[in-house]
Amino acid sequence: MAIKMLANTPSKKALGPGNPLRKRLYTLKEGAEYLGRSEWGMRELIWAGVIPVVKPRTARKIFLDVQDLDRFVEANKSIYR
Repeated sequence: MAIKMLANTPSKKALGPGNPLRKRLYTLKEGAEYLGRSEWGMRELIWAGVIPVVKPRTARKIFLDVQDLDRFVEANKSIYR
C-alpha cells in the first residue's frame, strides 16, 4: 500500500508554476531553496523590505508567498551580453 501512495505523490518538478498543487506559502527555508539563496540571504532581503512576509498573529514562523518570490525573480532578471 505504501508503494502505491509514493507512486501517486507528485514530484517536485511536477509542482511548477502552472500546477494547481503547488504550495502558495513557503517557509523561509523553502523560499531560500526556491530562489537558490541562503536562509540568511533571504532574511536580509526581508529586513530590507525587498520581499514581504506572511506572519500569522499567533505564530512565530514567517511564510513567503510564492507570487512575491516570482515577482522578485521577474524584477531582477537581466540579459547578459
